[in-house]
Amino acid sequence: MQFNEWLSDFVQLLVLIPAAISCYLPTRNQLKYPMTRIILLCCAMLVPFALAGAAIAAVFHLETNIIMLPALSAFFFLYRLTVKFDLSRTLAVYVGVCAIQTFPAQFANIADTYLKSEMAGFTLQAAFIQLGLSCLLTAVFVYPARNHFSKAVDEPGMSGIWYSTVALSSIFLIFNLLAIPIPYETARETGLQYLFPALELCGLALLIMIYVLFYRGAIIIIENAQLEKRSQLLEMQTHQFRELQEYLRRTRRLRHDFRQSVHLLSALAENGDLDSIRTHLSQYEQRLMENVSVNYCANTALNALFSYYHELAVSAGIKTDWKIELPDPLTVSELDMAALFGNLMENAIDACSALPADQRYFSLTSHIRHGNTLYVISTNSFDGQVRKYKDGYLSTKHNGRGTGLTSITAVAEKYNGTAQIHHDSRDFFVDVVMKI
Repeated sequence: MQFNEWLSDFVQLLVLIPAAISCYLPTRNQLKYPMTRIILLCCAMLVPFALAGAAIAAVFHLETNIIMLPALSAFFFLYRLTVKFDLSRTLAVYVGVCAIQTFPAQFANIADTYLKSEMAGFTLQAAFIQLGLSCLLTAVFVYPARNHFSKAVDEPGMSGIWYSTVALSSIFLIFNLLAIPIPYETARETGLQYLFPALELCGLALLIMIYVLFYRGAIIIIENAQLEKRSQLLEMQTHQFRELQEYLRRTRRLRHDFRQSVHLLSALAENGDLDSIRTHLSQYEQRLMENVSVNYCANTALNALFSYYHELAVSAGIKTDWKIELPDPLTVSELDMAALFGNLMENAIDACSALPADQRYFSLTSHIRHGNTLYVISTNSFDGQVRKYKDGYLSTKHNGRGTGLTSITAVAEKYNGTAQIHHDSRDFFVDVVMKI
């Protein structure tokens, strides 16, 4: 085994390091473990793999792709274990990075046409060119990936769009894997040494353009979804405002009638009619209780949300037991809290509505512990019918995963928390713990 041959293979396999960095750039909010731990894990796996893979390739005179391509499949599963993405987003990021990182290999192949004339594998200089270009591409994408693309990646759902990017990235990936350069002397004689790099540059530019367009499209979808949520909150606030207006009208009338009650109570007291006084006070107290407006939290929008769903629950004949405690002022996104509680309440009310009226109940509690941890406990009755798969619950309204439960889990994980979802024969439970 020649040292230069081993070193060339080793340098080629080291491109896995900038590729790994590229995979984690858009995932800063979606990591299961601290970044330092992930860096140590990557170094502990990739450097020994490069050393051993280079030795195997050099001894048996194998192309490095024969060593690398099967390993990429294994590395994908390890990558998925370290991030909180669903399969569609994990595949999109991973395959997209692999597609981008095939271009430095092709440019290194082009450079080899000037460094030698036979097809005997990469020269050491070409291996360093590939590694350098891989590092350069990673450096160029640091800022856009961390500050822009991560916004699209953090948003749950949109599985169909993510799978479409996997298909597009795969086209470029497969093309670069199959586009093996012809003998270098032939390339020089036919002029392909100029045509091929131009084709590769156009391909790289086209792929980057596709990613940029996808990002813009994803951001538009996310912003529209947020606008829709805000619109729903505003509708609920408008509804609550009307209820408050009606409440003020009723209480104004009660205050006006209170003078008459004072005169009546005074007359009854002069006559010593205590039973009539008690009866009148009991009726007045009941009228006051009917006009009490519940204030669930200090945040106006969320209070409107709770009032809206509580009215739906009461209208559906659901027994409710709600105790809500939230930070004041709110220390997390108002829209995220609306998504969390809105989906919890909507799912619970829908589930209860499928039962006979005397079996409907919904308990919702949120409280703050240790100063910065929010605990949310939701329990509701349901008919016991669920559709599950290995990673969670499927929707009972349509084919596919339950969007509400997925959104609840995504919000919890966004704030370094968890959502535990389980059930028994009659009750459905959702327990959320998250930092605030």
